[in-house]
Amino acid sequence: MKYWLVKFAPFRYSWKDCLRYGCFEIYGVRSPQARNNLREMRVGDLVLFYHSQMEKQVMGIMKVINEAHQDPTTADPRWLSVTFEPVRSLANPVSLQRIRRTPELCDIGLIRQQRLAVMPLSEKQFFTIVGMENE
Repeated sequence: MKYWLVKFAPFRYSWKDCLRYGCFEIYGVRSPQARNNLREMRVGDLVLFYHSQMEKQVMGIMKVINEAHQDPTTADPRWLSVTFEPVRSLANPVSLQRIRRTPELCDIGLIRQQRLAVMPLSEKQFFTIVGMENE
């Protein structure tokens, strides 16, 4: 199993939308690095859902339910989409500020590559962030 973090603007599709509709399909990703990360995702991988641009916080945990497929927003075959299902909300969302203040998270993509929408996490990084929900 691999672990990931996916960023999406809540005014486009929020964590509440994910819970309401029972799934989230990431689309419109045009970064080659993010696309390659989408290609690496497998059914059952765990993913943190991060509200970007406005709230800047991890909202919940999802799992991959449909691996990389053609992005429905373009006919260009280079661009991919992945579908996720919510697992659970975090008791308390974990803010970017808190993540930045945590030494063991200082080198994650969320800090190093702020514009990257899809990034891998190590198992330790994933569970460090999840563990911060109750602090």
